[in-house]
Amino acid sequence: MAEYQPGVCNIGANQRRARRLSAVASFAIAIGIALAVAVGAVPGLSLWATVPFVFGGYVGALQDYFRFCVAFGALARYDLSGSGGESGRVDASEAVRADRRQAAKILLLAVVATAVTSGLGYAAIVLL
Repeated sequence: MAEYQPGVCNIGANQRRARRLSAVASFAIAIGIALAVAVGAVPGLSLWATVPFVFGGYVGALQDYFRFCVAFGALARYDLSGSGGESGRVDASEAVRADRRQAAKILLLAVVATAVTSGLGYAAIVLL
């Protein structure tokens, strides 16, 4: 049975699967836009349109990897129902703080990964 762990695990298998699928879809859209720019089908400025999709892809992938939903962490909730656990509300203030720190960590990692990936992608497509 899966159990909620403050700042460590707040989603179960079904929630993780949803985040994994959203990550794959987001990255696929970003790659599609980048390929369209690379072959000249759309203007180079269209590369900016990849940034939200790359960010969304990283957020989804990191949530799956860390077994932790950013939104649930911010809202003091958890859902482990897809892994034999339960869903509910986080009441302990220490647990809420731990969850919000983990949510912020995931978002910061996604921002950094997006900046690096977008910068490298821009260099590869536009500068080369």
